[in-house]
Amino acid sequence: MQNNFDLIVIGGGSGGIATARRAAEYGARVALVESGKLGGTCVNLGCVPKKIMWNAARISGILEDASDYGFSINKPDFDWKSLVAERDAYITRLNEIYRKNLESAGVLQLSSIASLVDVNHVLTNMGTLNAPHILIATGGKPTLPSLAGVELGITSDKFFELSKQPMRVLIVGSGYISTELAGMLNALGSEVTIVIRKNTLLRDFDISLTETLMTEMKKNGINILTNINVEAIEKVPDGTMAATYSDGSSTAGLDTAIWAIGREPETTSLNLDGVGVDTDSDGHILTDAYQNTNIDGIYAVGDVIGHHTLTPVAIAAGRRLADRVFGGKSDAYLDYENIPSVIFSHPPIGTVGLTEKQAVERHGLDAVTIYEGRFTNIYYAMTKKKAPTIVKLIVIGDEEIIVGCHVIGEAADELIQGFAVTITMGARKADFDKTVAIHPTAAEELVTLRNGRKSNYTA
Repeated sequence: MQNNFDLIVIGGGSGGIATARRAAEYGARVALVESGKLGGTCVNLGCVPKKIMWNAARISGILEDASDYGFSINKPDFDWKSLVAERDAYITRLNEIYRKNLESAGVLQLSSIASLVDVNHVLTNMGTLNAPHILIATGGKPTLPSLAGVELGITSDKFFELSKQPMRVLIVGSGYISTELAGMLNALGSEVTIVIRKNTLLRDFDISLTETLMTEMKKNGINILTNINVEAIEKVPDGTMAATYSDGSSTAGLDTAIWAIGREPETTSLNLDGVGVDTDSDGHILTDAYQNTNIDGIYAVGDVIGHHTLTPVAIAAGRRLADRVFGGKSDAYLDYENIPSVIFSHPPIGTVGLTEKQAVERHGLDAVTIYEGRFTNIYYAMTKKKAPTIVKLIVIGDEEIIVGCHVIGEAADELIQGFAVTITMGARKADFDKTVAIHPTAAEELVTLRNGRKSNYTA
């Protein structure tokens, strides 16, 4: 086997694969080492299977609304096993597509755990590889809480191994994983309780979105317990579980508990300390704007660096790294400002740029103006069930440069991408005002906003 390469990539997730293929396009000799399935968390245990489950939940809601649109339908039973089988078959096809794409690009693929020997050598179960450039893109793994009975629960990774629908579920955590799983399970008929140690879900998102989302989730029947911690999980004689909380209350009759309290870097086998790669207090690899670690020739992208943990971010950062190192583009790097993101909640959220809080903290209270609209999507004009849509623009200065765009409601997940382009280009509120609206859509509300207000944020 060939042992000498131009680039060794450790990790076959989105960031690692994107970097490997781009480097190979420039003629680099590339080896990619991955001990699990190709595609990483996103393809196998994250965004892809999650979106399929969210689609199923959305269809469930549409079936409930069908009679309001004139369809006589008895809502059929939901077959969890059938959906899971089709979902997993699709993911297997994706794994094979990744393999073939790497093969056609000329990237050597090794199924192995990898460890850094020194700044130029990587140990695998097939021998030691050598390269002047090494990329670490090993991603993350779920964090487990420290409490009695933790072994009775499952992580979000293990959620996708469930062959039977959980019907009485406890979800612990306040982030996007907890929020998305709760909404999806609730829409598919499960009874869901969320426990969060502070007072809101999605604390890093704009308050207009989080307040609306929590109101809608509660309206949909999700029990959200705030400002408490789970102290223990225990099995009871009838085979179910009971959770006890820090305020002395409890929830009984549970069949599933899901830990979604965060993720930590997957670096156990890498020998980072031995080589001298710097990490933060949580173990995330420290990099500069160009994805360089403190060791020349060793780089890191994706969840392992601990910020902007989104698949397209890892892909973009990896491709720019390959452009710089192998493509002669010396200034290629990813600008982490204005990264758009979506929460596949119920209702969904789309967001790009600064929150109201961030804008005030960065630019000052007097510089920030808020344009906000609230309405009911026309989809709900015919239905008994109603859900709001909120659109919000955050602008700064006399020129009203748009620094934040936030949407919650029907189609928020799809419409945010186009607005992310304009905001990345430096659009002003006047540019939105000059744009002709497309009627009737939710997106048109963002180009028809009037009557800005000053921010009421207080630190």
